[in-house]
Amino acid sequence: MQTVSLGRRFGALFIDWIIAVLTAAAITGTSYAGSGASGSFVPLAAFFVETTLLVGLLGTTIGKRIFGMRVEGPDGRSIGLLRAAVRTALLCLVIPAIVMTEDKRGLHEIASRSRVTRF
Repeated sequence: MQTVSLGRRFGALFIDWIIAVLTAAAITGTSYAGSGASGSFVPLAAFFVETTLLVGLLGTTIGKRIFGMRVEGPDGRSIGLLRAAVRTALLCLVIPAIVMTEDKRGLHEIASRSRVTRF
């Protein structure tokens, strides 16, 4: 297993966040840019749903796909919707994602028994 760099992880997260914000704006017809953006949980909810579905079913998000990464379980297969929901919920809390082990696995990955690999 090849360790995935933090740069790749942040790049993928940035792309996935932009997609979530654009999705939220398209669905609600509201702009989330500017002064009121920090108070809205709609983009976060869109991020949670999109990431959970894509990781749980396909093993990757759009951002991860662009950067050549996938999320897998210990057996090398997709982690399923329940574990993906746990992983994404902890990722949305931020702190579990930035507390990492020596092999660059965040607490959200440990809790969901998953890992990010390159393909």
